[in-house]
Amino acid sequence: MSYEFLQILWFILIAVLWIGFHFLEGFDFGVGMLLPFLGKTDIERRAIINSIGSVWDGNEVWLLTAGGATFAAFPHWYATMFSGFYLALFLLLVGLILRGISFEYRSKDAAPAWRNRFDWMIAIGSFLAALLLGTAFANLAKGLPIGADMNLVAPSWLPNNLGVTLTLLNPYGLLGGLTTVAVFLLHGANFLVLKLEGSLHTRAVDFSKKLWIAASVLYVLLGIWTYVAKFWANGKINPGIVPLTAVVMILLTGYFINKKMEGWAFISTALNIVLTQATFFLMTFPNVMLSTLNPEWSLTVYNASSSQYTLTVMSVVALIFVPIVLAYQGWTYYMFRKRISTDKKTLVY
Repeated sequence: MSYEFLQILWFILIAVLWIGFHFLEGFDFGVGMLLPFLGKTDIERRAIINSIGSVWDGNEVWLLTAGGATFAAFPHWYATMFSGFYLALFLLLVGLILRGISFEYRSKDAAPAWRNRFDWMIAIGSFLAALLLGTAFANLAKGLPIGADMNLVAPSWLPNNLGVTLTLLNPYGLLGGLTTVAVFLLHGANFLVLKLEGSLHTRAVDFSKKLWIAASVLYVLLGIWTYVAKFWANGKINPGIVPLTAVVMILLTGYFINKKMEGWAFISTALNIVLTQATFFLMTFPNVMLSTLNPEWSLTVYNASSSQYTLTVMSVVALIFVPIVLAYQGWTYYMFRKRISTDKKTLVY
């Protein structure tokens, strides 16, 4: 295999990992954010947590794998992004830790205050992670102040890490973060509609109807801004009808919700997330991090990649183990496909 083919192949594989992460962890984060609002009693909240209890940690593996694959296949991309986004990624890690601890410890004590505290930690951790991911990807689509040395450049009057972090908090980046939060909330509500029974199911349907309006408005605004600012033209590939199809999917979700086509509503939000991420990677290629200071300073799949030998070895390993991991995770979802009730005997968390 040629060197250029391997570079493009690993760009595609990393894109697939991020797409899978947003699809799976999207409803996961959405469920976490909805927990203290949708569940009125401890039993109801336990049922909500049980809907993702068997899969939430497996979903996070996609993030770890995407980060690890980026480090191995594109070390310059990894170094620039993780050093420049240091504070943001630290806060993302805090959010994920809060979630993980809360899932494991909320039922260690029967005191209502104890459990309520951990329920809110799940919601806050989920919100923080979704907001930061959306803000980060919006900034990657917009472009960043990357210098000739492949480092992000902060305003001279601010410490570098703080200055770079503040540059991420621009209106477009924040809109991307809020849109991601809204879409994940809708995705999570639609997932719960499929997983819950009784009054919880009815409440989840009501939440999904309200969330669809907010998610659609924010998503359309983000799409219009991206088009008007021509961020979609930062790469060499025109994303074509992919972003338009993503918009159609988010709008169709409302139709499916109102027609009580619950499975199709979930599929619509899932396709919206998948197509949105696909649009991001299409419109940035071959760039992996676009420099707003000088296009020649941008990191691309060609100047940020590992050696041909490294990519070859990684390809062989991926060919062997990726199908195994996918089969195992698919089997997990199949085994825990049934709806969740508020029967204490069936609740674990």
